[in-house]
Amino acid sequence: MSTWWTLHRDGRPVDGAIVAPGERLTWPRTIGLGAQHVVAMFGATFLVPLLTGFPPTATLFFSGVGTLLFLVITRNRVPSYLGSSFAFIAPIQAAVATGTMGNALFGVLAVGLTLALVGAVVTLTGAGWIDALMPPVVTGAIVALIGLNLSGAATSSFALSPGVAAVTLVVLLLVAVGLRGMAARLSILLGVVAGYVAAAIAGVVDLSPVGEAAWIGVPDFFAPEPSWAVLPAFIPVVLVLVAENVGHVRTVAHLTGDESINESTGRALLADGIATTLAGAGGGSGTTTYGENIGVMAATRVYSTAAYAVAGVVAILLSLSPKFGALVNTIPSGVLGGVTVALYGLIGVIGVKIWIDNGVDFSRPVNQLTAAVALVIGIGDLTLDLDPGGGEVVVTGIALGTVAALVVFHSMSAIERARGVRDHDPAHS
Repeated sequence: MSTWWTLHRDGRPVDGAIVAPGERLTWPRTIGLGAQHVVAMFGATFLVPLLTGFPPTATLFFSGVGTLLFLVITRNRVPSYLGSSFAFIAPIQAAVATGTMGNALFGVLAVGLTLALVGAVVTLTGAGWIDALMPPVVTGAIVALIGLNLSGAATSSFALSPGVAAVTLVVLLLVAVGLRGMAARLSILLGVVAGYVAAAIAGVVDLSPVGEAAWIGVPDFFAPEPSWAVLPAFIPVVLVLVAENVGHVRTVAHLTGDESINESTGRALLADGIATTLAGAGGGSGTTTYGENIGVMAATRVYSTAAYAVAGVVAILLSLSPKFGALVNTIPSGVLGGVTVALYGLIGVIGVKIWIDNGVDFSRPVNQLTAAVALVIGIGDLTLDLDPGGGEVVVTGIALGTVAALVVFHSMSAIERARGVRDHDPAHS
């Protein structure tokens, strides 16, 4: 352990002092911080398998394993929890609707392998080409259209049980603005709890599977079933994971004041790719770095990776309880409807925030039309049924919107440069 972390001063936090990634507090304090990170990631991580039908225990297991691998591969320099990525929700739902859970898992596996390859390339060449390929206007559009593409699914679930859904949503909103600190960051989790209680009072919760489940057991693993037809819906997710990982590394470097952390960008991408590949091979949803945990670090000023090692171990231990998985599966659709109305909208808003934070100039036609075309294709879920070689391939709005963002931006920028309208700086577009 001593080779991984040095003790921060006397092991106690000091007001205003940052605890660096390679440092740790005393183990009791570190374990407490690790538990806090588990709570912070929990609401979002377990929500993805609920919405997709993937086993919660397998998803949590690979989330914990992925977090530990991330720390090892990034050489203990980048504190992060790898939780379930919301970018997988739409393609998984689409794959299951036209095929099987195994087909959807194959899509997760393919995304993981592709991301790992990108990470290996970035490790060798640097991240400059990613900035050129995906400037903020493109990244923001892709993230926004993924969240807003799911809006129809959210309102449909809400309508199934509007009373329970309304309770869930209202509590979520009140907690987010009425409470402070860690409690406010748990608005999704507390909204789910309130909705669950309301549903139980209404008599729509069936707890019999929980009583029948064992306390200890192996997670519900299952294997992928190859299906090339699902890949067009999944591959655009790679771009989202790249943006999230790059953003996470840069944020940590900025908050800790250690810009050398940016040198770990390639390793972070490689680590998330390997973690997602493992999940795709065994029944878990794809992973990504978590903004919820960034908030915890910013609030505590403790960036110790030791706390994340604790969180990863705790997640694995929780995944070994079938009773826990059965309890998660009893959450009714009305509760999910209330949560996703806010959650999917928030994903869209994150895309808008990327534009704002990077000062995207929407007086430029190239930026206006990049966002406009991509968003309408994504939100309207433009779908193409292709028939290459006699095999049907369905290309969804997320895939088409992602391609549109890249093609529109780069083609229009090339025309601008050819006409000498203005020099193009991808970093400030």
